[in-house]
Amino acid sequence: MRRTIFTAQSLVGRSERVQSLSFEMRQNRNGVHMPLYEHVFISRQDLSNAQAEGLIEHFGTVLSDNGGKLVDHEYWGVKTMAYKINKNRKGHYAYLRTDASSEAVQEMERLMRLHDDVMRILTIKVGAHEEGPSVQMQKRDDRGDR
Repeated sequence: MRRTIFTAQSLVGRSERVQSLSFEMRQNRNGVHMPLYEHVFISRQDLSNAQAEGLIEHFGTVLSDNGGKLVDHEYWGVKTMAYKINKNRKGHYAYLRTDASSEAVQEMERLMRLHDDVMRILTIKVGAHEEGPSVQMQKRDDRGDR
């Protein structure tokens, strides 16, 4: 797979190409493009809320140690799953918004897979982060109107 890294000088005079890009160009201190990611992971149900939130902080520090940044995070709480995973019916759900290189994300995912408390992970590359809380948190806020 061949990767092309755009610099500011290589994009001069190519405004039509720059406008057609569907993602934001951001650069870290070294001038490397930093894509945006969203992650959801499910941890075991027998953890306490503090331990589950500690996992969020732990994986955030893994990203920052590898040059990434944890933009936002949400703890969605304990939810019932549609089917059993590792003999568990429920799990602690956590949501992370990150701005990190692919190497930092790969390292975080590797450590998540090795961690005994994490049952499932999902990572999605996005063009831009949405403002405000995620859909899951909005759904929780709307329940008070019933």
